[in-house]
Amino acid sequence: MVKFGNSRGEPDCYGQRQILAKKEIFREAGFTYLGLLFAIAIAGIALAGIGVLWQMESRRDKEKELLFIGEEYRTAITRYYAQSPGGVGQYPQKLEDLLLDTRFPNPVRHLRRLYRDPMMPDGEWELIRQQGRITGVASRSQEQPIKIAGFAPEQDDFEGAERYNAWRFVSNGSARPAGPGGVSGGMMPGVVPTPASAISPKAN
Repeated sequence: MVKFGNSRGEPDCYGQRQILAKKEIFREAGFTYLGLLFAIAIAGIALAGIGVLWQMESRRDKEKELLFIGEEYRTAITRYYAQSPGGVGQYPQKLEDLLLDTRFPNPVRHLRRLYRDPMMPDGEWELIRQQGRITGVASRSQEQPIKIAGFAPEQDDFEGAERYNAWRFVSNGSARPAGPGGVSGGMMPGVVPTPASAISPKAN
C-alpha cells in the first residue's frame, strides 16, 4: 500500500508520479496490443484475398488448358475417322489408337501424346462413345466454370454451361486442321499440357 506523505506529513509527490507513470505505461501497452491485433487481422484479410485471387488465376489457367487439350483430342479423333481405310468412317476404340493407328501398313499418328484432364486430380477423362467407339472426351469435373462466354465457334455450345463436364469435345466426323507436322499436338502459347503416360483412360 502506497502512503501519500512523508515523515513530516507532506504529500509524497514522487509516489504519485510513480503511480501515474505506471498507469500510462499500462495504457500505452494496451493500445500497442490492440494495434498489433488490428494489424494481424488486416494482414489475415489481405492474405485471404491474395489466396482467392491465386485460386481464380489457377482455375483460369486450367480452363485454358482444358479447352486446348479438348480440341486436340477432338481434332485427332476426327482425323482418325476421316482417314479410315476403304472410305468407311470409323472412330477409335481407345485413346491409345490415336497415338498409333495400326489400320495402315505403316502406322499413323493422329496425336503426339495422351494428355491428362487438367481439372481432375487423377487426370482421367470421361470418354464419349457411340456404338462402343470413342467420338469425344469431356472432363469429369462438376465444378462451375469461370468462363461462360467468348468461346471459339466450334465451342459455342459451351456458353452458359454450369459445370466443366458440359464442355464436350465431340468429333462431327469432318476433317479438321492438324497441328504442326500433320499430327494434332500443336502448343498453345502459355499452356503446357501434362502428358498422360502414367494413366490409362477409363471407358465410360
